[in-house]
Amino acid sequence: MSRAADPPSLHVCFSAEEWAHLRQSTPMTLTEHDLEELRGINVELDMAEVERVFLPMSRLLNLYVAASQSLYRASATFLGEMPHKVPFVIGIAGSVAVGKSTTARVLQALLGRWPDHPTVDLVTTDGFLWPNAVLEERGLLNRKGFPESYDRRRLVRFMSEIKSGSDEVYAPVYSHLFYDRTDDVVAIRQPDIVIVEGLNVLQTGQIDSASPVFVSDYFDFSIYVDADVADIRDWYVERFFTLRETAFRNPASYFHRYSSLNDEEARETATSIWTSINEKNLIENILPTRARADLILHKGANHRTSQVQLRRQ
Repeated sequence: MSRAADPPSLHVCFSAEEWAHLRQSTPMTLTEHDLEELRGINVELDMAEVERVFLPMSRLLNLYVAASQSLYRASATFLGEMPHKVPFVIGIAGSVAVGKSTTARVLQALLGRWPDHPTVDLVTTDGFLWPNAVLEERGLLNRKGFPESYDRRRLVRFMSEIKSGSDEVYAPVYSHLFYDRTDDVVAIRQPDIVIVEGLNVLQTGQIDSASPVFVSDYFDFSIYVDADVADIRDWYVERFFTLRETAFRNPASYFHRYSSLNDEEARETATSIWTSINEKNLIENILPTRARADLILHKGANHRTSQVQLRRQ
């Protein structure tokens, strides 16, 4: 009996070098000073990485935004309506410590520098986590970042208002210093592009049977930042060491107690937190959503992108 053929892949795979050629004539609009401000903690990022990975991605997304705007105009013409402004929404998913926040910031900077000067807002889903008091009451404080730790109804409502073209939409703000949601909000006022970055933004966990709508239903394009689990663990531990010497030293920090740990204690603590919380969330909830992304960036142990996969349209 002949072996059944494997189903065709949903994604076209490029090496980083092959992907770099798709930049074509897209100009570099960032400076070294810009990159210094955009880098995340312990994330390697230089001009070479921006040129070979982010500039082609910026070019692709600029084409998608233009096509999306044309589609909205066509729909409005068909319906006999005046076209109204609806933001193009990009979702960015991936593990803790994989570099998705840096990816989001770099894309925001590049997309905002295209000749038509689009307005690009960045929203992180951390602000939609339930407050610590609620998580503690529900026994979920040690599952922070897991799907059930988010106010998913509020997040879906926020995305619905964004894609409805509302004049002003408010997103809650999260404090990494206090490790909790604050009472502050940030206003989103009809930007051209909204980037939504978070651990579980590609999740399809149902909120309720009456309204099976997911955050990702509102995305026009989605990106998954990927790496081997062992590499992400190492980056998490490295970041913990850096924070021990910086942010954790602030007496107001939720994690101030970790600032006095010696190297051995810090490594054991970071590894324990990673294994019991972040790796578990990655394996159970985040990694299974990878194939749903339109673009997958796979990073090597040196934090540089080694492979890009683009979903077939």
